[in-house]
Amino acid sequence: MNTGNHFNIRVYGLLVNEHNEVLLTDEYRMGTYMTKFPGGGLEYGEGTIDCLKREFKEELAIEVEIQSHFYTTDYFQKAMFFEGMQLISIYYRVTFPDTKSICTSSEKNAIPAEEGAQSFRWVAIKDISKADFTFPIDKKVAELLSLKLTT
Repeated sequence: MNTGNHFNIRVYGLLVNEHNEVLLTDEYRMGTYMTKFPGGGLEYGEGTIDCLKREFKEELAIEVEIQSHFYTTDYFQKAMFFEGMQLISIYYRVTFPDTKSICTSSEKNAIPAEEGAQSFRWVAIKDISKADFTFPIDKKVAELLSLKLTT
């Protein structure tokens, strides 16, 4: 039995507002600025939907509803920050009735270089690019999002 390798399971939400913009998060973690979709790590004992609802509650103080599954990693992706870990990311379309109440910035990385700093911003799906994102799986999801939601 191989006990050296582990899985890191992440769950993210695609929240789209009435202007066909998707919510992104800019964060400073582990000494790095990163742009990704809102969400985070699955904790032992919780399901993926409970995880995503918890993450939105913690990060944005909002309660989202899960609309549908969007994508799950279907290829090998080594975790960037953790040795010997395979990353599996699960994305859901989520809804929230009052997207105008979410505090956002119009600037990328409008945060200090302090561990845990975070801000949110809306980006038009028609303008989204793989280059906007830090991590490979988010880049793939951004591409899929552009294809699925603008056609």
